[in-house]
Amino acid sequence: MKVTKLVVGILQIVIAVFIIFQSMAVGIGHAMENSHDAGGSAGMITAILFLVSGIVYLSTKKSQKMGGDIANLIINLIAWCFAISNAHDYTDLAIWGWLAFIIGVGFFVWHLIVNKKTKNA
Repeated sequence: MKVTKLVVGILQIVIAVFIIFQSMAVGIGHAMENSHDAGGSAGMITAILFLVSGIVYLSTKKSQKMGGDIANLIINLIAWCFAISNAHDYTDLAIWGWLAFIIGVGFFVWHLIVNKKTKNA
């Protein structure tokens, strides 16, 4: 689990940088066309939440407790809500939102199952 958290934490930080650049481009495009769509701003919030989640995964990679996974579940669910609800013109935001959902829920369930197996053994 340590290596997986390390890899996913680094990937989330790299994806956050990519989302930031995409969101800036979408925000500039919306400003030029005088659109009232909030996709660029929601993308920036999603990117910040991806960055925070990646940092939490890196800092809690050696922990056997559920605190980091619970925090990341909440952070990724918030990112999912922001991304899915504002992915009108910026359709890549829906992909990043579902990725946040899969990572957050996936790690939480995985860690829950691993903890239950070690407790029963």
